[in-house]
Formats: sequence, structure tokens, C-alpha cells
Amino acid sequence: MPHLIRTLIWRGIDLYLFESPMPFARPTTPLSSGEFIALMAFLMSLVALSIDAVMPALPLLGQELAVTDPNDVQLVIGIIFFGLATGQIFFGPWSDSIGRKPVIYCGLTIFIIGSIISATASDFNIMLLGRLLQGVGASGPRTISVALVRDQFEGRAMARIMSFIMAVFIIVPTIAPALGLSIMMFFDWQAIFYSFFLLASIVLFWFACRQPETLAKENRISLTFGHFWNGLKTILTNKQALAYTLAAGIIFGAFIGYLTSAQQIFQDIYGITDLFPLYFAILSLSIGAASLTNANLVMKFGMRKLSKIALIIMTVLAILFLIPATMASGQPQLWSFMIYMMLSFFCIGILFGNFNTLAMEPLGKLAGLGSAVVGSLTTYICMAIGIAIGQNYDTTVLPLVYSFAILGLISLGIMLWVERQPETQLT
Repeated sequence: MPHLIRTLIWRGIDLYLFESPMPFARPTTPLSSGEFIALMAFLMSLVALSIDAVMPALPLLGQELAVTDPNDVQLVIGIIFFGLATGQIFFGPWSDSIGRKPVIYCGLTIFIIGSIISATASDFNIMLLGRLLQGVGASGPRTISVALVRDQFEGRAMARIMSFIMAVFIIVPTIAPALGLSIMMFFDWQAIFYSFFLLASIVLFWFACRQPETLAKENRISLTFGHFWNGLKTILTNKQALAYTLAAGIIFGAFIGYLTSAQQIFQDIYGITDLFPLYFAILSLSIGAASLTNANLVMKFGMRKLSKIALIIMTVLAILFLIPATMASGQPQLWSFMIYMMLSFFCIGILFGNFNTLAMEPLGKLAGLGSAVVGSLTTYICMAIGIAIGQNYDTTVLPLVYSFAILGLISLGIMLWVERQPETQLT
């Protein structure tokens, strides 16, 4: 019976995706399309899970590990992005040389080791080391899952399937804080990190048993410094790839700023503690709804048009919301803050899949290295910006709202500039 239910679920998704009025090529894999999307989403979700499930534990974690400055506890969130950015630049080229599967095996193993170190940490620096390894490890499946999709899809078809993957992926941050809080109700905060170990082990087994290799041996490239350097120069001199990578890193920096300071905003300004997972989930669902909307509209309107509209709306919303936020001394009413953030996150959800696809679109056979460079550079940028926003938290929402307005204008300017440039397709 469980097998029958699983088959019906995969088949239902398969019918919706590939027998809709606007079908696109099936993935060259024995997995059903539904299972392929679910597996890729779970591989990507390790990052979101390792970030969001820890949020309810931050005050207690900081207290037990003797962290004196409340803003320093944000580093438990921020350091994982540094590991994510660093790991991607190695895993991508490596996957072009030896194939996608061995690299994902390595990444998941490092993630598991980092989870164990974090769970057993008795010092804040050891905790940060474990979180750094979690970020490095999660970067493997996060980066290479994009390359797995790129191996089999391109253009709007890739954007559409990435939107469905992101829609499934977004379920994780909606439930992750509640999961972390639930674990703490029965165990201690260390059990959250042991749950990461368990989930990563399950995903590793699922991936090993079900997902075939997508990079044929004849298409693999020897891993040499010359190949890496030439590929890096080729990617960074491609105007479209570089521009959308920069635009994504800048605007997603505002989102990281929210992630690092969300727990403090809801607790300090609005007095929300136990219900924090609920409010966090509501905002996360806005991103999921946007991903589904984008999946249905991108084939008709295209990535650029949807992304431009989303950027304009998000920037205008931030500028307008600064008025009531400033009048309220940076502490607007909860209902107005939630409405503003829901609308802004809906725009972010439109941008998530599209910007990454637009950056990857001209990279052709450099999918592995391209995914690594795009992902790493995007993450370094958004990490630096996000941590800066979080460290400027001052018990008001003003640093966050200003960041959405300013960074939105910068990203929009980059997008308008690159649209005037001739496209270059790498093969």
C-alpha cells in the first residue's frame, strides 16, 4: 500500500508537469519526474533545514555557550553561508571531472560530520566550526543538484522545473522552526543537530539507490588548474552570467539579513517566542506560492519580464513601507509588517529560480563549474551583505527595510544594464 500511494503521488506530479498544455522534455532518468523533483528538493533543503530549524534554539544555545553579545549568536546562522560559498567552488569543478554522484556523497558525509560536531560542542567556537562544516558539506548537494537539472534541461524548461523544485524545497523552511521547537520540547537543543545527521543519512541512501549518474564519461573534463582557471575566466567575462550572479547576490543579501535577525525581530519588537515558527512559516509560504506561480507563468512570459516586475514591485514596496515604519520609530504594527514582508517575499520567490537560471543559461557544458562559480559568488555576496544587515539590528525593522529598498534598486539597475548587452551562449 505505501508503494502504491507513492506511485500515485509521483504519477500525479508527472501528469501535471509533463502532460500540461505546455510540456517540456522529460528528464533522462528512470525516476518519475515527481520523484526526481522531490529528491532534488530534499538535496537542496539541507541548507534551509540547517538554518531555520536552529532559530528557536538560538537564545538557549547562546546562553549555554556563554555568548555575551546577542547579535553574535547570529553567526550560528551566518557562518553556514561562508561554508556554503567556499564549498561550492570546489565541488562544482570536481563534479565535472568525476561525475555528479561521488561529489554529492562527499558533501553529505561532510555535512553529517559537521552535524555531529555541532551537537557535541561545549564551546561557541567549536559550534561555529561544526556549522562551517555543515555549510561546506551542504554546498555539495546544493550545487550539484542544480547541475543535475542543467544536465537534462535548459532555458524556460529548466526555469519551470527549478520553480517546482523550489516550491517543494520551500516546505522545509515553513516547518523547520516548528520542527526545531518540537524537538526542544522533548529533548535539548543538541537533538536538533542529531536530527540533521539522521535526515542527511536518509537522503544519502535515497540518492544512492535511485538517482543515476547524469554526466556521461565522455563528457567529463579533466580537473586541472588550467581548466579551472580558463573556465572561471570564461564565466566571469560572460556579461549575462556575471550580471545576474551579482544581482542575485545583492538582492538575496536582504533576505539573508532577514534570516539572521528574524528571531530577534519577532522576540524583541513583537514579543513573539513560542509562536515564532508560525509567523516564520507564513512568510516562507509566500515564497513557495511565488515559486508555483512562477512555474506556471514563466513559460508564457519569460524569466526576464517576471524578474523585472518582481524587482520593481519589491523595491517600491520597501520605499513606501519606510514611511509608516519611520513614523512608528522603526516598530510598525505587526499586521503591517507581516503584510509588507509577505508581499516582498512573494517577489523574492519569483526571483529565486529565475535569477539562478538566467545566470546559468549561457554556460552550456560548463554546468558544474558554472553552478559552482554562480552559487559561490552569489553566496559570498549575500552572506557579507546579510551579516552586515543583521549586525546593524537595533531593535527596529528599519535596517532591514532600508536594505530591501537600496539593494532592490541596485539589482534592478544591474538587470536593466545587462538587458542592453548582446547575449553570449557558451557551448
